[in-house]
Amino acid sequence: MKKNFLLTWFLALLLTVSYGQWGEEPSAEKPSFKDRIFTGGGFGLSFSNYSDYFSISPIIGYKITPKLAAGVGIQYQYTKYKQYSPSFTTNNYGGSIFARYNFYGPLFLHAEYEYLSYEYFGYAGERLRKGYNSVLAGGGFFQPVGRHAGIFLMALYNFTYKNPTSPYEVLPYNSPWILRAGITAGF
Repeated sequence: MKKNFLLTWFLALLLTVSYGQWGEEPSAEKPSFKDRIFTGGGFGLSFSNYSDYFSISPIIGYKITPKLAAGVGIQYQYTKYKQYSPSFTTNNYGGSIFARYNFYGPLFLHAEYEYLSYEYFGYAGERLRKGYNSVLAGGGFFQPVGRHAGIFLMALYNFTYKNPTSPYEVLPYNSPWILRAGITAGF
């Protein structure tokens, strides 16, 4: 509880302080192609007695209008399961296309199609790989930090999520809700 309170307090302070640093000067000139490109993504890392996890998901996008952007992303996830003897690892990878619309201040709507090739172990211990398609939509909050960078938080719902049909079915996600946080930077 104390950690959640401190994290919430820290983010509120960060967002309040950084909001005053953002400012696009009004310009009569149309932004150049280079000024419309942005990059960013997410990074995940966790360690426990049961598993180690690493993920990276870079994106590149283009601002079609000041409020509408679209882009592509790739992702890679590595997991080492230590609770089994011997331990084993899985490697998941995939790509996505997305569109984002800023509708009010720092708030945005986000829609995405994602394909993920995920690895799991079958009944006899053999490595198996399966593809998983997701149609995601939701919204989020973008907080500028400086002129050409910012952080984002978003919640997406997977409209194609299905519950496992048996206790032996393995899926890459255990919930239709996906929470993301990351950094975006312009050139």
